[in-house]
Amino acid sequence: MYCPFCRNPDSRVIDSRTADEGAAIRRRRSCPACGRRFTTQESVILMVAKRSGATEPFAREKIVTGVRRACQGRPVSEDQLAILAQLVEETIRARGCAEVPSHEVGLAILGPLRELDEVAYLRFASVYRGFESLADFETEISALRAARQESGALAP
Repeated sequence: MYCPFCRNPDSRVIDSRTADEGAAIRRRRSCPACGRRFTTQESVILMVAKRSGATEPFAREKIVTGVRRACQGRPVSEDQLAILAQLVEETIRARGCAEVPSHEVGLAILGPLRELDEVAYLRFASVYRGFESLADFETEISALRAARQESGALAP
């Protein structure tokens, strides 16, 4: 780790603490050359394997952008989109893999989106799952109705 002040290639760790609910480590460092102190943050980079075979770093903003399109014209706030993206990232990181297929990212989006807004869920699922006919929509709507009835039956 290079000192940001004098560019010395050596530094000494003074203190280490977890950050971002355990997803990162903050380290307080001291430069032996100039004596100045600075803080670094280390985190694991989650990679997404795309269908083409290429990999890229996971980006919450890409989730928000994709889901925002599905939520267009729906009563969904930016805060709700940010929370959904955070839930998706937590779900994927909880699997403990350094690289996840993009397909799993899409699956992780479907659950929270279904809870957030059913119409947006149908829009997203129709593109993600490649609905090709009216029957595909009817099947998904039937599943939504069944889930709603089941959850209604469980409620007191």
